[in-house]
Formats: sequence, structure tokens, C-alpha cells
Amino acid sequence: MNQPAMNERAIGEATRGGGLLVVAQWEAKEGQADTIAGILRDFLPAAQSEPGVKLFLISRATDDPAQFLFYELFRDEAAFKAHQESAHFKAHIAGQALPLLAKRERKQYALM
Repeated sequence: MNQPAMNERAIGEATRGGGLLVVAQWEAKEGQADTIAGILRDFLPAAQSEPGVKLFLISRATDDPAQFLFYELFRDEAAFKAHQESAHFKAHIAGQALPLLAKRERKQYALM
């Protein structure tokens, strides 16, 4: 998941006004990591374009390609709920990726 580097100004703009930060970790089932990576590549542009999304990054571990890390900053709880109700989330994540996971953890944080 190649993402452009963010400079301090871009980070400041993304975090201005607070927001809801969601950090998720996924572990693919045996033999499913590349399939999940493809699903996420298709999903990511739509997720990043949502009006309530301030920042949306997905990474894949360099030492264990079955491990994925999501770093998602939403304007607020309503934007996060809208994300989960979006057609692209339902199709790509709920419909395709989640059944291929061995493990999924997710935590929510408030920006300081």
C-alpha cells in the first residue's frame, strides 16, 4: 500500500479540529494475504474520498505480509458510521475481506 508522504502542514490540517481515530489490525488467514491486499487496493481510493475522512492509511507489515494496519481519522463518530454504511465498505470489507481474516482488532481514540 504505497502512500504519499505527509508533511507537517498536511498532518496539521488533517488533525485540526480533532476527530475520531480508528486503528485496526488484521491478520489474514493462511494463503489469503495477497487476496486481501488486492481487495484493499481497490477499496482504499473510495475510503480516502469520503467527505468525513480526514486521513485513511493502510499498511502491510514488511516482516509478515499477512499483517495489515489501518490508521483512519474521521471528522466525528457520524463520519465513521457513514463509512461503515458506505457501499464500498459493504462490498469490499464486509463482503470480501472479513471472511478471509484469521484475526481483526479495532480500537477508537480521541485526538488530544
